[in-house]
Amino acid sequence: MEIHPGSKPFAGYMAKLVGFFKVIAALSVVVLGVSACGQEKNDMNQPAALAGTPIVLKNNPASAESVVLGMGCFWGAERRMSELPGVLDVESGYANGDIAGNYEAVLAHERALHAGRAQGRNHAEVVKVTFDPARVSLTQVLARFWESHDPTQGDRQGNDIGSNYRSAIYTQSEAQRQTALKTREIYQQALSAAGKGKITTEIAPLTTYYAAEDYHQDYLQKNPNGYCGLGGTGVKYPAEGGASASLTAGTAAALAKPLDGKALSFNRQLVVFEAADCAYCKQFKKEVLDHWQSEVPVVRTMSANPPTGWVLEKALFATPTIVLFEKGKEVSRYTGYNGEQKRFWHWLGFQLLTPEQRKIAFEQGTEYPGTGSHLDEKRAGTFVDPITGAPLFRSDTKFNSGTGWPSFFNPLPGAITLHEDNAHGMKRVEVRSASSGIHLGHVFDDGPPPTHKRYCINGNVLKFVPDTAQ
Repeated sequence: MEIHPGSKPFAGYMAKLVGFFKVIAALSVVVLGVSACGQEKNDMNQPAALAGTPIVLKNNPASAESVVLGMGCFWGAERRMSELPGVLDVESGYANGDIAGNYEAVLAHERALHAGRAQGRNHAEVVKVTFDPARVSLTQVLARFWESHDPTQGDRQGNDIGSNYRSAIYTQSEAQRQTALKTREIYQQALSAAGKGKITTEIAPLTTYYAAEDYHQDYLQKNPNGYCGLGGTGVKYPAEGGASASLTAGTAAALAKPLDGKALSFNRQLVVFEAADCAYCKQFKKEVLDHWQSEVPVVRTMSANPPTGWVLEKALFATPTIVLFEKGKEVSRYTGYNGEQKRFWHWLGFQLLTPEQRKIAFEQGTEYPGTGSHLDEKRAGTFVDPITGAPLFRSDTKFNSGTGWPSFFNPLPGAITLHEDNAHGMKRVEVRSASSGIHLGHVFDDGPPPTHKRYCINGNVLKFVPDTAQ
């Protein structure tokens, strides 16, 4: 959610636009009411499970059990459920519809229903979750199900709209049905205590199941930047056993309690919206937040609601979602993350930098000599990246080169990267910030000892932080 962040193409032509899934979702799905996961042409000859026929459990233990779950786009659902210890296999598929069980048929039928040209029930996009009851209970599987999506939205999940995105639990025994009903009741109590709506999840016997096409299976493993589309309510399922199995109103409210807007930076604040067991949230924390040096304050929350008194532009639909607030209002967001640090910093930099700074940072521009910042800065301190806050140069390596640009004879270790630059008919070596990837300037071999290097840097893409003793 994100994005780090897409929609299923219709007629399979969106395969070339995988990198734009997050942008397209809001445009195509709402208008067309079609699926938001697929991208390639399907195999029309997929085998189907006959109505009422138990699902074969492949090469899993004889004790293995399976349940079929609908929670929006099956790409994200497959990944989320497969992360649960004790789950043996997760397969994407289509279930409990009255039509043929393939991708194109599901898309076509949903469009026809939307236009009033068809009747009959469409399939739900589902995942068949096969698990070992000795390692994980059905209740624990369903707890992950409830937490991983918003079961109050009816025929939609986030930006994915249509009956094919309905929340559903399709059972294969009376015991499964009773467990599903019990967990629904428990989670409804938790949602109600947190001020959330009524669960709309369909609980019914599995009647028909079709395995999805091969390219849908393990999709996010094959396409790490692909569309996920899942975002929960932020309300945890109560723990099994004893008193913890009944969630008090106070506990539920605390789990989903929004941040206090008065305790945050009203002028400018980043808020990272996360979800329980979100692997990409943990990755973002490890790779970005744990090393945060930017001057922009950042805070994390498990609530799906904005800080009190503040306004989100639209609902969240995936995690992590990083939202930039100014004056208590959302001005931009970054949805989803899968290790693309430079992409995240580019997004943030575009919000923070002036047009002149953007031209230098993102378009390899150059300020006019003698016009940039910090040319005459002589205080002890550190010159840092204006987006990430990462240190670049110490002031004691700065010298007057007479060129009209701030010049340094040595960067801080690991602060920069060097790149060949043959633009404008010249052969130069470009200097970029290692943390954000923005353009800083060039390096030449005419500097003073001991390095004899001159790092000629645009002052307008530097931020100076004086030593505390100054």
